[in-house]
Amino acid sequence: MRRLLAVAFILVALSSAPFSHAARAADQVDLLLVLAADVSRSVDTQKFQLQREGYAAAIANPRVLDAIRGGRLGRIGLLFMEWSGSSNQNVVIGWSVIDGPQAARAFGDRLLESPRSFADRTSISGGIDAAVAEIKHAPFSGERQTIDVSGDGTNNSGRDVQAARDDALNLGITINGLAILSDNPLPWNPEHTNPPGGLAKYYRDNVAGGPGSFVLEAKDFHSFGEAIIKKMIAEIADAGTSGPTAQHALR
Repeated sequence: MRRLLAVAFILVALSSAPFSHAARAADQVDLLLVLAADVSRSVDTQKFQLQREGYAAAIANPRVLDAIRGGRLGRIGLLFMEWSGSSNQNVVIGWSVIDGPQAARAFGDRLLESPRSFADRTSISGGIDAAVAEIKHAPFSGERQTIDVSGDGTNNSGRDVQAARDDALNLGITINGLAILSDNPLPWNPEHTNPPGGLAKYYRDNVAGGPGSFVLEAKDFHSFGEAIIKKMIAEIADAGTSGPTAQHALR
């Protein structure tokens, strides 16, 4: 009887080994990427719609999909969240594997159909902290983790943004920025959207960080779509290739 039990145990172990290996492989991605979008009060309804459409189009863009396919595994883990005031962060679409056009289109469709989360103050630090928490609990594992922050103003709510950035960097997470420029400063607080030296400089000094990190500018919300395409290509390319290839994608 003991021999029969031993043989049965070995057979079960052997039969489950390939499944366990396959399960581990399915949980791996080239990159964990959080798209963290600003939906504060300075983002009006038209700007919000342009931002959503820009993200949806970028995710399914052929150039972005080519970058994903060029990775070692050919897939990334993607999460989309919106942030506003210090207590206003919402995951619009949870962790999803993007490995081709079908998954990308499904992600974009869900994004376009989802309601706006907030319209409060601007807590970039709160957005970073929430994105870090989502990466910690991601159902996939990736060699690289990146937070992609887009916004049109400075941090004016919650804790110090540099402290939030540094905490993320200490965990090995890279933060890239997309500064959306505003031609018309807010009448009640012009330095919020147009700080000294410009918003891109503010993002470089206070938000972005980590190996190969960068900040892109969108001259306005209408140019946001092309900017996010370039940004995603650079982030994804860096997950599967060396830094210079990623920098080439930004040109």
